[in-house]
Amino acid sequence: MKDFIESQIKQIREIVGSDKVLLALSGGVDSSVCAALLAKAIPGQIFAIFVDHGFMRLDEADEVEEIFSKYDINLIRVNAATRFLNKLTGIVEPEKKRKLIGEEFIRVFEEEATKLGKIPFLAQGTIFVDLAESGGKHGALVKSHHNVGGLPESLGFERLIEPLSTLYKPDVREVGRLLGLPDALVDRQPFPGPGLAVRVIGEITEEKLDTLRQADAIFREEIEKMPETPDQYFAVLTDTFSVGVKNGIRTYDRVVALRALKTTDFMHCELVRVPYETLELVVSRITAEVPSVSRVVYDITPKPTATMEWL
Repeated sequence: MKDFIESQIKQIREIVGSDKVLLALSGGVDSSVCAALLAKAIPGQIFAIFVDHGFMRLDEADEVEEIFSKYDINLIRVNAATRFLNKLTGIVEPEKKRKLIGEEFIRVFEEEATKLGKIPFLAQGTIFVDLAESGGKHGALVKSHHNVGGLPESLGFERLIEPLSTLYKPDVREVGRLLGLPDALVDRQPFPGPGLAVRVIGEITEEKLDTLRQADAIFREEIEKMPETPDQYFAVLTDTFSVGVKNGIRTYDRVVALRALKTTDFMHCELVRVPYETLELVVSRITAEVPSVSRVVYDITPKPTATMEWL
């Protein structure tokens, strides 16, 4: 992988020269490794736009900003949580949530990009699987702008830079480590683009998001103490209420569902048999530490028949 890094650095320098590059930084593994590689190749020439839509996990947006503040890139964090939340007012249908979030992300990205003036290059953390699934040209470092997925052509990018496009996920993680990214980011589990918005059942509110963030953080903290960590694990805030008792007082609060799965391809996923001791500790902590949760359940449905996410 060291040879790969040096080869990509050389190619990026030859292609970009003294021009600027725009990068959509999500905080996920692929875009983060891409950012680190670009920073090493062309320091100071990268403008990374990180759209914080308000659906990140607990403290995640701040962690992303802190990590990349140490790299020689121009990081632009757009705090758009209120904007996205307003856009989703009254929306309960999952696919409509996804589409609205995707459209709004494009609008925010477009607004921020136009403020920067003419930038000829757009970089993406595309990996081999992305290209294979979309029928793209395998192994292409640079492709014409019509292949920019989802972003409006009116932004006027001349070329698309995809330095990770020949790699699979394990290779991308190795490159990230060699570039000095922290393990917490490099080993981060997959996270949907719409974030917690697709892990809140029903209408999304700030109160629901805060509840889910707390419950999810507790679950992840305890799961990560296991000798072998599942491939994906998270909490879901259901739209169900349940009677409970806290401090001798009857409550009627929300039900949280937990999910942990193992997989090799994310097409077929198997149940992770989390030890009862761990589950008992998680349930005890969530019901004690998260005021608006009265009950916790564990989802043991594999994929198929269920999908990885609930929505």
